[in-house]
Amino acid sequence: MNKSFSRIHARQRRICELIAQGGECSVEELSQTLGVSSMTIRRDLQALEQQGQIVRTHGGATLGYRTVFEFDFLKKVRLNLPAKEAIARAAVEILQNCSSVMLDGSTTTLAIARHLRGRTGLTVITTSLPAAGELQHEPGIEVLLPGGYLRPHCPDLSGAITEMNLADLHAEVAILGADAIDEKGYVYTNPPDTTDTLLRMAASADRVYIAADNSKFGRRGLRRYGRLTQWAGLITDNRTDPRFLEALRKLGVQILIGEIR
Repeated sequence: MNKSFSRIHARQRRICELIAQGGECSVEELSQTLGVSSMTIRRDLQALEQQGQIVRTHGGATLGYRTVFEFDFLKKVRLNLPAKEAIARAAVEILQNCSSVMLDGSTTTLAIARHLRGRTGLTVITTSLPAAGELQHEPGIEVLLPGGYLRPHCPDLSGAITEMNLADLHAEVAILGADAIDEKGYVYTNPPDTTDTLLRMAASADRVYIAADNSKFGRRGLRRYGRLTQWAGLITDNRTDPRFLEALRKLGVQILIGEIR
């Protein structure tokens, strides 16, 4: 039974990949490519439509919006995943006694959102649709989306409306991602249009932590949005170069390290 379920799941995943590549596929095309009957493909498409993965068309299917986001975003989610999980475990310890937290749209903070499952008495303010989706059915967690425009090719919110609403909100802690951190502790983001949103989140929190895995250090990005010394600290993993971390400590940066398992 498990092997049969695994085959079905793998085939349905492949169907989504083929539709993503072509934009739309017919039942006949999928049947020939995968070497199964048209009836089997139709059953798979029905199941995928119920999951919100695809939208049925006349004689075929196209991707649902959820899956369009998924294919682009999951590439980033899977990069250095053990390090992100280690950071998430460390971050959750910081949040033990917090009643409110802001999470940006980075894939590292998405990992943190997953590790918040089971918490009670917590409000999560996030610009990330995937993070909101991870927590929306948690009975002990209230999820607040600040609104705004959905960024192209990325499932998070930004823009003037987002920033205006964030200015009226408050959280005990904000945890923000980074695309790069240089040797002087400056923090960078690569999509420059997200900078104002990140700064607004930082300004709306009592304490700000930057969450960055080992691949982000010793680099620079397109736009600098702050320095580690102005915030509560850095959360990283134990594969980050210890010499780099020591240099940051000498600047006065507080560092929390998650252990990769």
